[in-house]
Amino acid sequence: MPVTIVDINCDMGEAFGQWWLSDTDDARLMELISSANIAAGFHAGDPNLMDATVRLATQHGVGIGVHPGYRDLQGFGRRKINGNDDEIINDIVYQIGALREFARRHGANLQHVKPHGALYMELAANEALSRSFVKLMRTVAPNAFVFCMGMSETYRIATEAGQPVIREFYADRDYDRSGSIVFTRHVGKLDPAGIADKVVRACLEGKVRTVDGADIDIDFESICFHSDTPGCLEIAGAMRSALVANGIRIAPVSEVPTQQAQAARGSK
Repeated sequence: MPVTIVDINCDMGEAFGQWWLSDTDDARLMELISSANIAAGFHAGDPNLMDATVRLATQHGVGIGVHPGYRDLQGFGRRKINGNDDEIINDIVYQIGALREFARRHGANLQHVKPHGALYMELAANEALSRSFVKLMRTVAPNAFVFCMGMSETYRIATEAGQPVIREFYADRDYDRSGSIVFTRHVGKLDPAGIADKVVRACLEGKVRTVDGADIDIDFESICFHSDTPGCLEIAGAMRSALVANGIRIAPVSEVPTQQAQAARGSK
């Protein structure tokens, strides 16, 4: 059935000291989203930037999430770092704790956890690591949403364990026939109008075109775009305007699953 209410999330705070990756300011993006995935120092971010980004999110009423990645500043967390499951999970614990304390400082709660880059993709495919991650979440953040792809091991295991979970649709990434995004380290300039059309179609028809030209079904509660995608501000503006024009309400992620579940019950 058509999506009538949806969250928009964006990866934010992805800089380090004087180095910035995005071509726009996070403050401008914050006006267009409902959830922020905030880097916690391992692939990007530092304490001052984490504090400033959390403050921005609270000022705009945007849900605060931590965006833990591999310990890979040089590669922006888009390279797989080999380590045993305990090492990787402990790195995630560290990042969750750091960002959560900045949220507490500003009177906010941790809404969600969304792994970053290569770690996100590894969790999607790695059952054992996903089980360790979900076990961690059940212990340290049982009420926080996990953001992931619907076809991922992360989603399956989180659902089985009773962890709140949100499926994402990627506005600025391509899909393959499995329903997975095609992982890339560098994204070129994209057409904002084309992205807006893609997102609206996914909401109204539940379909997305794959890299080989096939249409596949896609289910989701949140739409993701990246602040390091060139032209991200134009993409976000076009996407949000198109959603609103088609009667799709943008709302905090905490409202989305409940509203969709009620709509589904009403259609039966």
